[in-house]
Amino acid sequence: MRFELVLLVALASPAAADEIADAKRRWAESPHGPLLERILPPTFEERQLPQPHSRGARLTLRYCVQCHNLPNPAMHHAQKWPGIVERMVLRMQGRGNLGTLMSEMMAGVQAPSEEEAAVLVAYLKRHAQKPLDPKRYPEVTEPSGEAFRLACSQCHVLPDPKRHTAGEWRIVVTRMQENMLWMNRVVGSRPAPGEPQLRVEEINAFLEKYARRP
Repeated sequence: MRFELVLLVALASPAAADEIADAKRRWAESPHGPLLERILPPTFEERQLPQPHSRGARLTLRYCVQCHNLPNPAMHHAQKWPGIVERMVLRMQGRGNLGTLMSEMMAGVQAPSEEEAAVLVAYLKRHAQKPLDPKRYPEVTEPSGEAFRLACSQCHVLPDPKRHTAGEWRIVVTRMQENMLWMNRVVGSRPAPGEPQLRVEEINAFLEKYARRP
């Protein structure tokens, strides 16, 4: 994990690198650092943020990486982001669900203003995951859609295949596989009788069949 954060610092813009470096220092000095590092996987980088030069992207870098690795706006659908940001702001203010311990964990962390939080929510909602409409993709409930349905629903709503082209989906699926390995989700490395397995080629086949055309 330390290596991934160092690599992310190297790839980031100067301003973002400062924020990430501050977070790295804080994690290294805090007894709660290992817990904070494990909140989100380290596979999403600054250059992958939608509209990376927008104010929303800058606020995501400024505030979110204080406590964990960079979140992908597409990790949640739009309806979930307001509540998540509200909860995170409370934690940044040291007023989360862990009482005094939360204040200790958030020592040195800055919280966004009400106006900044609104901009952040709008940005995350604008680039959030677009849920799949099962009426448009009835195959998702059939055997050919099972691998996609079981794997993706472990972490978020099923994404609309039209979100990416076939080539883009293969990159996304590879990143999701890394995330699942990191989070100890089902990846099929040691098949067990009766346990769902990660069947990557079946997932890619489903997504590519309905993907957005280049």
